[in-house]
Amino acid sequence: MSNDTTAAIEALVALLDLEVVDDDLYRGHSVDNGRGRSFGGQVAAQALMAATRSTEEPFFVHSLHSYFLLPGDPTMPIVYDVQRIRDGRSFLTRRVSARQHGRPIYFLTANFHKPEDGFEHQDAMPEVIAPEQGMDMMEVFAKREDAEGRAFAKEWAAVEVRAVGNSLLGLPKDPERPAKQRVWLRIAGRLPDDAAIHRGAFTWASDISLLGASLAAHTLEHGKVQMASLDHSIWFHRPFRADEWWLYDQISPSAQGGRGLSIGRVFTQDGTLVATVAQEGIIRPPRPSLVE
Repeated sequence: MSNDTTAAIEALVALLDLEVVDDDLYRGHSVDNGRGRSFGGQVAAQALMAATRSTEEPFFVHSLHSYFLLPGDPTMPIVYDVQRIRDGRSFLTRRVSARQHGRPIYFLTANFHKPEDGFEHQDAMPEVIAPEQGMDMMEVFAKREDAEGRAFAKEWAAVEVRAVGNSLLGLPKDPERPAKQRVWLRIAGRLPDDAAIHRGAFTWASDISLLGASLAAHTLEHGKVQMASLDHSIWFHRPFRADEWWLYDQISPSAQGGRGLSIGRVFTQDGTLVATVAQEGIIRPPRPSLVE
């Protein structure tokens, strides 16, 4: 592991370690990677960590639902205000408002569950190549000569991403699901054993590549698309480590009206379904920058 990767992982863990401002009020620092806005996965992960701080074991987060309202300012800290919506015997609910410059930029609602026994089933993991056989996307980004490629490589330096394929290249044609994409991901070095850190790190990484699945059915000229996340939801099914390989099996059931919807199933290498992620975002030809 290179010194740059080690530094990136240390920076990710530091991102998840929020400063306590007051009861249920936290401050998270931002990382300016030269893209003019905060990475959405960073804001989602910090909001989840803030919500988690207001709970105690054995409760664990089982789902989160969120909206990106405004681009985050990567040069300024973000304040996270936690509301305790419900404290039940089996479930807890928290709402988090992320604010900068006096305005909300992101809202998250998270639900926490006390472990209990119940019925069990899961989807089977598709047959795919091993992570080591996939294309190293961080290496691809690093070799690009444009500023966007270098910015991606810097922003995502803490993660390994190995492409399996998509509907245009590497995956069999599927008329029933015309937009598919599969990638292997993991945090690029060892994380602390704290399960909350692994869920936070996964939340950070879950924003990588997912919206791109909604473009997997379309041949695009380089740079001829505007993309931005509108919302993000995660369901945590089973425990897992974010620093071990997980398959992000992504489909996009629909794209229309300048928006695309993507859904990702997350499997560990042994075939265990550990999470499901959904995101809708803007996918449209570029236009002058405006507040949406």
